[in-house]
Amino acid sequence: MSAPPLKKPVVTEREARQVAEAARERHWRKPSFAKELFLGRFRLDLIHPHPLPTDEAVRRGEQFLAKLRDFCETKVDGARIEREARIPDEVVNGLKELGALGMKIEPKYGGLGLTQVYYNKALALAGSASPAVGVLLSAHQSIGVPQPLKLFGTPEQKEAFLPRCARTDISAFLLTEPDVGSDPARLATSAVPDGDDYVLDGVKLWTTNGVVADLLVVMARVPKSEGHPGGITAFVVETASPGVTVENRNAFMGLRGIENGVTRFHQVRVPAANRIGPEGAGLKIALTTLNTGRLSLPASCVAAGKWCLKIAREWSAAREQWGKPIAHHEAVGAKISFIAATTFALEAVLDLSSQMADEDRNDIRIEGALAKLIASEMGWRMADELVQIRGGRGFETADSLAARGERAVPAEQLLRDLRINRIFEGSTEIMHLLIAREAVDAHLSVAGDLIDPEKSLQDKARAGANAGVFYAKWLPKLVAGPGQLPSSYTEFKHEVDLSPHLRYVERHARKLARSTFYAMSRWQGRMETKQGFLGRIVDIGAELFAMSAACVRAELLRSRGEHGREAYQLADVFCHQARLRVDALFTRLWSNTDDLDRKVVKGVLTGTYEWLEHGIVDPSGEGPWIADATPGPSTRENVHRPVR
Repeated sequence: MSAPPLKKPVVTEREARQVAEAARERHWRKPSFAKELFLGRFRLDLIHPHPLPTDEAVRRGEQFLAKLRDFCETKVDGARIEREARIPDEVVNGLKELGALGMKIEPKYGGLGLTQVYYNKALALAGSASPAVGVLLSAHQSIGVPQPLKLFGTPEQKEAFLPRCARTDISAFLLTEPDVGSDPARLATSAVPDGDDYVLDGVKLWTTNGVVADLLVVMARVPKSEGHPGGITAFVVETASPGVTVENRNAFMGLRGIENGVTRFHQVRVPAANRIGPEGAGLKIALTTLNTGRLSLPASCVAAGKWCLKIAREWSAAREQWGKPIAHHEAVGAKISFIAATTFALEAVLDLSSQMADEDRNDIRIEGALAKLIASEMGWRMADELVQIRGGRGFETADSLAARGERAVPAEQLLRDLRINRIFEGSTEIMHLLIAREAVDAHLSVAGDLIDPEKSLQDKARAGANAGVFYAKWLPKLVAGPGQLPSSYTEFKHEVDLSPHLRYVERHARKLARSTFYAMSRWQGRMETKQGFLGRIVDIGAELFAMSAACVRAELLRSRGEHGREAYQLADVFCHQARLRVDALFTRLWSNTDDLDRKVVKGVLTGTYEWLEHGIVDPSGEGPWIADATPGPSTRENVHRPVR
């Protein structure tokens, strides 16, 4: 007889932070360009010359892309998927036959063995045909069963599950719960040891692919007991197991074809052999998986930028206002320039981060997170600008345009589809905090005990001595650098001169590090509450990273004779645009409304401004803010729909 399931944990803010901290990878065994950037060290040598895939990787990748392109052009009807809010079974089965479920799985397990670079190119291609198809493939391979097993699975688990994932079985990743999002310390789904099994109880929300999945990666809390260290743990679960019920297929403002649901576990028996890694390692497995898994979102944003540019170019040349094409009006032209330059930079960030992941010479946990952050924000802006360029036609649906006899351009759909990227796999706000924590890691490593109220005076004295040694060496290096020398980075000087931009990056990396140090000195233990400041610090780092990637990509293309002149022009424009954003962010570090905002928020929550809400009718329906997720048997119909 199994023990009763765990009660939902009640945790303090400090306890929640400790759980998140314990899941972090604490050591830096490999160099990191972005980590060095936040420390004020512009390590251009880590990314230039631009790393390149092997000839075999290119051959294999291009061969598959050709097959996938033909499939997307002939078999995928994006308009139908949007209209019916479902990917037809024949499309899913066609993807299986093509081997698209196993793009990142090694050939010895039946997969294609593509690199991260070509996997992302495939996701961009499939997502351009239908964003729902891109999400299906990404959720299955970027965070579903294949990736955590690749990193942490036993040989037996790989033999058992990877061949299925490569050809026949769709997988999903289940972490979020109705009352648990980015705060996993409160995770309530339990996995109670019982003989050679674990017994799962709980409810998972927003399970992308969950409605059609055959295999699930489930995060559940194991209670501590004799022989069991306990903690949040990862399991591979068969969706067909007794007690697994998909209770609802969720619908959203965008990505209408995705199979996202609510999954309930009631007394589900999972063999101990299906546990991934040791007990308590679940969050670390999830975070490590996301280091590269997050790169799938920038891939979709790059694809969106390319499409936005194509439509903006064609439409702006055809549409005339006041005697000339609208592209020749400065107000519209600025938007087109932004889309073109930003698309170039985002592809540079994506390819650079992905190639670094393939080479495994660098730790890319920050680079991957920065790529996700800047791509999701800029992708949304590019789609919004395209809608504006299209005017009323941008707001009109593709079906309506076609019914009127015009080209069915789904600009409004793209805007809806891209909006979730600012929330998926770490919202922008959470990404700010996650990256900021990594960015200040060096400081906390040497001086963290100084600001920890629970540390003894002896600990603080020891930390003070260590900090004195570290800062005595570090701070003087932030005063001057190559960015102040006109002769620096001249290898980037051709018809268009990119060297001033790289000097700007070097100078402002040092300024960023000085600003961070000053803030830590000023706020000390309260630094973690300054989320507005930390967000701006991270946004500056993201812009500097993107500028660096854009310049390095431009030089790569120039050296290979591949549109080098045009690439330099695009990199130059992007860097000029980014510098304006960086300068504004530096100003807002110290001149902002953060304190005033906190006062207004307090007033809103206490009802001070409730009078401002008068004069409306609230169209919301009845019901609780958060659905009841009490463990127990399901009372709903099982809408699980495996595709065969």
